Amino acid sequence: MIGYVTLGTNDLASAIAFYDELLADIGAGRVMESDTFVAWGVSPTAPALSVIKPNDGEAATAGNGTMIALVMDSPEKVDALHKKAMALGAVNEGDPGARGDSSFYAGYFRDPDGNKLNAFCMTPSSK
Repeated sequence: MIGYVTLGTNDLASAIAFYDELLADIGAGRVMESDTFVAWGVSPTAPALSVIKPNDGEAATAGNGTMIALVMDSPEKVDALHKKAMALGAVNEGDPGARGDSSFYAGYFRDPDGNKLNAFCMTPSSK
């Protein structure tokens, strides 16, 4: 149902560098780009994540209550992506671990523009 999500940025070059490195770790690469926009995905027909300089010329702001969730297939991959995000300058919003029932495992972070993301997996044998 979701085709892509877009996050605003005030520093496109920095956002591109952050997501190029972070998303490469999960097999995603650039699938579309222009001088104000870049989208990453695992294929041109799968859902994508993109960053953009706002079209109205105003400053980009992180949405209050907005979060992008990146699905992984194991707790170890959640841990690795969260660790990579921290190394790239993200802000920790919640260490990786089981949440709620034992099948939901997630780690939360904010990108350099303040956008909130998480890496998560659903598995009956979460840590």
